[in-house]
Amino acid sequence: MKRMTTKEILAGSFLELAGTKRIDKIRISDITDNCGMTPPTFYNHFKDKYDLMVWIYVRDVKPVISQIGDGDHDWTDTLHEAAQYYWKNKEFVVNALKHTSGHDSFMLSVQRINTEQMVSAVRKRLLTEHLSDEIMGLIKVYVYGTVNIMLEWLVGQNDYTIEQIVDIWDKSLPELLRQYICPDKIL
Repeated sequence: MKRMTTKEILAGSFLELAGTKRIDKIRISDITDNCGMTPPTFYNHFKDKYDLMVWIYVRDVKPVISQIGDGDHDWTDTLHEAAQYYWKNKEFVVNALKHTSGHDSFMLSVQRINTEQMVSAVRKRLLTEHLSDEIMGLIKVYVYGTVNIMLEWLVGQNDYTIEQIVDIWDKSLPELLRQYICPDKIL
């Protein structure tokens, strides 16, 4: 049996609280009291609750989004796994998206993290650190659009199934990026 790290315990406590309370109303002391730790212990691992929230997201989705551009994984399977993650964690994701703002905005963090993964995948395919402004712009438009449509889907502004959201994400990938992200699936 694997022992949970302090970060994992704090994350579990935060997620438990986020299931019943708005994220902007959760205090550090709530998180630490809920799991029997102290605020200094929290601050030894995270700078604030928003840092913890991003850590949770990265921990949970990195195995999925790190598959982007990996020739061993099918692009639509990766999209399907991402959609399933968002749907399974809908309550937390919607809470985070609706109740964070400004520089602590969860949406901005998700966009930044997903953009970084797409950039990394394209750089790896091109064997370069520099990407053109055109490619960077396409990556940002794609990521920002998919994150926004995901938010609308999760808050119920549309009634897409997981398969429909995956199809939308897949079909909206610009052809210029498709050759780097899923070269075996060029339409």
